[in-house]
Amino acid sequence: MVASDVLSKPETTCPVGHFTVNNPSNGAVAGYAPNANAGDLDQAVRAAQAAFESWSQQSDEALEAACVKLADLLEAHAEELAQLVTQEQGKPLNGLGSRWELGGAQAWARYTAGLRLQDKLLQDGNEGRVELHRKPLGVVGSITPWNFPVMIAIWHILPALRTGNTVVIKPSPYTPLATLKMVELFNEVLPAGVLNIVTGDDKSVNLGAEMSAHPGIRKIVFTGSCATGQKVMQSAAETMKRLTLELGGNDAGIVLPDVDPAEIAEGLFWGAFINNGQTCAAMKRLYVHESVHDAVCEALVNYARQIKVGDGLDEASVLGPIQNHMQFDKVNRLVEDAKIRGDVLIGGSAGEGLFFEPTLIAGLKNGDPLVDEEQFGPVLPIIKYSDLDAVIAAANDSPNGLGGSIWTKDIERARDLAKRLECGSVWINKHGAIQPNAPFGGVKSSGIGVEFGEEGLNEYTDIQVVFS
Repeated sequence: MVASDVLSKPETTCPVGHFTVNNPSNGAVAGYAPNANAGDLDQAVRAAQAAFESWSQQSDEALEAACVKLADLLEAHAEELAQLVTQEQGKPLNGLGSRWELGGAQAWARYTAGLRLQDKLLQDGNEGRVELHRKPLGVVGSITPWNFPVMIAIWHILPALRTGNTVVIKPSPYTPLATLKMVELFNEVLPAGVLNIVTGDDKSVNLGAEMSAHPGIRKIVFTGSCATGQKVMQSAAETMKRLTLELGGNDAGIVLPDVDPAEIAEGLFWGAFINNGQTCAAMKRLYVHESVHDAVCEALVNYARQIKVGDGLDEASVLGPIQNHMQFDKVNRLVEDAKIRGDVLIGGSAGEGLFFEPTLIAGLKNGDPLVDEEQFGPVLPIIKYSDLDAVIAAANDSPNGLGGSIWTKDIERARDLAKRLECGSVWINKHGAIQPNAPFGGVKSSGIGVEFGEEGLNEYTDIQVVFS
């Protein structure tokens, strides 16, 4: 499955050798994708290995120019890809939906194209010359999730190609269509074998497990759950693969007593509910000082009442459905438990199909499942606190450490408090605002390595030191 093969205009029945992709908004067939096997993966890896010999020898200027062409293709086909994303993922076209995702993908592609690998002169004197060089690894295996199928694919593909590697990508079986189409477009300008894609339903063959154990793949970059990341790490050990793992988070936001609740309500809401809460670095728990707790809750409820939830293809929709039944069931389980333990401020009920109302629940504490587990859906627990040291400890009381945020008018104080949080990124008066020039990654069980910027680019290389 070196070339893509996507059927986005559904036939009456699923073609042989394919699997069905459904629209989570209405259950309709969004399209069909090839159901690859281990032999197809071997073919893709061999193609990538063969292409690596010449691609890795391209000049830096040629690699940059090729990546710029990919960004141009994303821009030219943005609406087509956005429509596919909405049909298979469910997110709305508008707002912070699929068009926004395509815009982000373009921005990341263009920025990454302009990055440079930096060689270093470590020594040059009577004792000799020592140079540090960075070299491409070989074949990079990319395993992407269902929440941002195009943008996360770009986060994986562009730095790999920019550094002279070749790629085999496997998208989630829930959202393969836009990635298939994107790879098809990219292969119009890339040499054969440089970028390959395999898709599968993960039922007969677990392609992700096959990739992480494959001896022909030098590096795995994976975005997904902590549990799956652990399995990737285990199966990659035997072949000593390089790894970049961006895993789950249970990000905490901390609201200090000096805030204006009405002023921060919009930022708090979207920090938690971007992509319907289906975002690794979304705010998953909110700690609010007792002096402003009720006012912050009221402001959040007032803002949430304005949010229209509906079919992603409806231009008026602001949030869509939860993407799949497994995730829906998890969110529903956590909310039903939280109803017993806390107070539902708004929402709390499942709608038709996979729709779930934006939900705010107060009166919870650390130890309650909705606080301790990553819900990855449109639900935010709000926890009242009185002591600052105690709330920092509560925020850090998690095996995860992806992101966190401080909300206050005192920016200098927030910067000092940020250093006490055990997470890879901290935002002040916002949450989850990643950008392509700033390294992004987690600590503790939220991952290994970083993405973005020069530091992220270097993760796709080996170091070679030359003594002369």
